[in-house]
Amino acid sequence: MAKAISPPNLYDKVSLQNPLHRAFDVTIFVLLISLLVYRLLHFSSNGSAWILALLCESCFTFTWALTVSTKWNPVEYRTYPERLSQKIIQELPPVDMFVTTADPELEPPILTVNTVISLLAVDYPAGKLACYVSDDGCSLVTYYSLVEASKFARLWVPFCKKHDIQDRAPFRYFSSEEVPLDNSLEFQQEYNKMKDEYEELATKINDANKKSIDWNLSGDFAAFSNIERKNHPAIIKVVWENKGGISDVLPHLIYISREKRPKHPHHYKAGAMNVLTRVSGLMTNAPFILNLDCDMFVNNPNIVCHAMCLLLGSRNERESGFVQCPQYFYDGLKNDPFGNQFEVLHKYLGNGIVGIQGPFYGGTGCFHRRKVIYGACPHDIGSQAKSLTPVHGDLNEKEQLKIFGNSKELIRSAAHALQGKANASPKILPNLTEAANQVAGCGYEYGTSWGKEVGWQYGSATEDILTGLLIHSRGWRSVLCTPDRRAFLGCVPRAGPISMTQQKRWATGLLEILISEKNPIVATLTARLQFRQCLAYLWILIWGLRSIPELCYAVLPAYCIITNSSFLPKANEPAICIPVALFLSYLIYSLSEYLEIGLSIRAWWNNLRMGRINATNPWLFGAISVFLKILRVSETIFEVTQKEQSSNNGGDEGRFTFDASPLFMPGTTILLLQLTAFVVGFGGMQSPSVNDASGLGEIVCSVLVVICFWPFVKGLFGKGKYGIPVSTICKSSLLSLSFVYLVKSASKGQV
Repeated sequence: MAKAISPPNLYDKVSLQNPLHRAFDVTIFVLLISLLVYRLLHFSSNGSAWILALLCESCFTFTWALTVSTKWNPVEYRTYPERLSQKIIQELPPVDMFVTTADPELEPPILTVNTVISLLAVDYPAGKLACYVSDDGCSLVTYYSLVEASKFARLWVPFCKKHDIQDRAPFRYFSSEEVPLDNSLEFQQEYNKMKDEYEELATKINDANKKSIDWNLSGDFAAFSNIERKNHPAIIKVVWENKGGISDVLPHLIYISREKRPKHPHHYKAGAMNVLTRVSGLMTNAPFILNLDCDMFVNNPNIVCHAMCLLLGSRNERESGFVQCPQYFYDGLKNDPFGNQFEVLHKYLGNGIVGIQGPFYGGTGCFHRRKVIYGACPHDIGSQAKSLTPVHGDLNEKEQLKIFGNSKELIRSAAHALQGKANASPKILPNLTEAANQVAGCGYEYGTSWGKEVGWQYGSATEDILTGLLIHSRGWRSVLCTPDRRAFLGCVPRAGPISMTQQKRWATGLLEILISEKNPIVATLTARLQFRQCLAYLWILIWGLRSIPELCYAVLPAYCIITNSSFLPKANEPAICIPVALFLSYLIYSLSEYLEIGLSIRAWWNNLRMGRINATNPWLFGAISVFLKILRVSETIFEVTQKEQSSNNGGDEGRFTFDASPLFMPGTTILLLQLTAFVVGFGGMQSPSVNDASGLGEIVCSVLVVICFWPFVKGLFGKGKYGIPVSTICKSSLLSLSFVYLVKSASKGQV
């Protein structure tokens, strides 16, 4: 383990003060409370629409209270990697780097290869790095691509370090429109050579992916003969070994495809991460782990040193249980038409939660302490005494077997990690593949604590949030690493169906955590999760539940127009100032956040619009899937998000597309309800008024809903993938007409 580092400080913790934002936060909260008080005072004189509005606005007020609590004390960390002297660099600890991929079709191997190459080229002693690639698709093409990539990397890494190239992912460097600054003949010759080498590599990988290669399944490729994707033994290959821990060559590169059998649960990405943890524990057992998705390449080659500033620069390890880098994207669509780039979320909510107990674990771009992943509590630090946690460095043999499994080699390495000790001597990696195959077996975890107390946690499609929650519950804090040059960049979903599928998976997994025994409320009462950190977790975990009031509130204007009722004060009443002021305050506040960080008004509107679309469509289906799971009707599934390297989409960038998925039914139904309400209202077919008739406020709200769902308006008249399928329109029409019939029948019965 590295020696303690003394001043100068490797990082500064800076409190960010913004009185104007706080004023808006309080103003909006006061207006929400005022609206609730007004509704309660006029509760008896209004009908069902008033009651529904009260319930929905109560939910919005609760959500805003969670938001304000999370954003209230923003903090930022500034790191100084240049203060890591040459002497300290020699003492820097090893780092194991994990890359996960699951499907060679949805996640093209060329993407994985670029991520791996960028990791192999980071500015950190190569002898202290090891890159492990988990291939859950058990793809011969992926393994072949890594073998070829390792050959290219032997040329690429020296080239990058010699010329201080910042874009270490070759596809980004060679696709850049900027002309290289070095015009020397030597550089131009090397540049052209490297570009030719990369184009040859890309051609080989693409040909292999298109099955244009006749495979000779012998020798190194023999393990892939007669392989079924979901029924195969573990395959572990040392693609490249840095013998002797030399600093100026490539780090270790190891390929892993864990064993899969049809009747054994494999726990999706969490299961793959635990296999990576066990195999790396046997082979290199680095005290720190970096995990990346296959599309998240290194954008800042000095990022490991930035992270080490935060991990090693603190006097108390408790302050940095893990270091999370925000997830940013390259070639993001202009003005963020699908609202999935999260720039404002990272800036304001991200920095806000840093001021509490630390950011959530985001599943990628995160540096972990191995001892924390193994279940250690911060109270173990600096002491050999047993603590409240069942996992520590002084376990007897029976306890070790129960927690870590029956691999004696793994138990020894886990004990070293928990006690903060380094491995006694370097290991010859190929000699460890037999032991590694054992811990990569699908039955190894039975009867152990993997996925429960140690490793990545099972039980949710968002294993990252659940794992981070458990770490925070043990008393650890986390840190957000935001260097000036962004740490990692990934590819953002570039189509409506892909984005909404991802949103559904998130809403499903988050709600699974909320209803589990590991939810933040229990962790606050029984463990060491801070109260405000609990509120921050609740803010994200209730995404699925928020779909219900969002859906009801979107339907409410149409309901009022059809039944000739109201849910807003009349235009001539003084109380109308409350909802109007609330609406305008929120618009101005949210717009100011986008403008402050250099985003456009169009980006603000797109995110505002997609917030409503996501809440009423994929989040709703996420909630439904969890409710069905509770009723034991069906199980939730993990859906891999399709990744694309190229930004060229035939001129269709930013255009909303549809498919026959039921995800688009709620939005289509909401839109048709508003249009039907206009026909009923302006056609004089409204029900007789029981209390106050609908007025201008309800019409304006209905128009706003239509504007928010404008992509669906265009989808009604679009063709091909740009049009809503006829089957979806028919089903939504039936639902909307049934709704109109039912509410009109009910309103007639009240007259």
